[in-house]
Amino acid sequence: MSQPDYTITQLISAKSIAARIEELAQEIQEQFKGTDKLIVVGLLRGSFVFIADLVRELNLPVEVDFLEASSYGDGTESSKEVRILKDLRGEISGRDVLVVEDIVDTGFTLSHVVNLLSTRNPKNIKTIALLDKPSRREVEIKATWTGFEIPDEFVVGYGIDYAQRNRNLPFIGCVEFNTKS
Repeated sequence: MSQPDYTITQLISAKSIAARIEELAQEIQEQFKGTDKLIVVGLLRGSFVFIADLVRELNLPVEVDFLEASSYGDGTESSKEVRILKDLRGEISGRDVLVVEDIVDTGFTLSHVVNLLSTRNPKNIKTIALLDKPSRREVEIKATWTGFEIPDEFVVGYGIDYAQRNRNLPFIGCVEFNTKS
């Protein structure tokens, strides 16, 4: 098996992520207290680790559903064309909805998903992103809650991948591509 042509440097530790998720869960519980059921919509694939840890911290009745949207493929730059690869299984009409995103970069994916889900008449729709790169924003959107604001670095770990690798890292790491001389 060949070695990858990049190195990874830790940016955010697993311990910092866990602590921040506890804080976010408290804020979300306050926002949605009294809900009969919160529909937590994870954007696949990058949010699956985040959503699992987040819902375990929520002391609310929750239903988890997933939507898969893609604007990257195997590249490191957004194509700006958002495709829905897997839609929700359940109904969200009249329900409280929390959209869980791994990272808001250009904003195209989150904006597209929020607009799409808004047409389905949810009672309330809020968003949460583990990571935010505001310096890369091309579409005006901001998550209701954000775990960490990060610099314009290509990151992996904690569910986030590069060409389907490194999702299993327990931390967020910056990718540095090796240049051949």
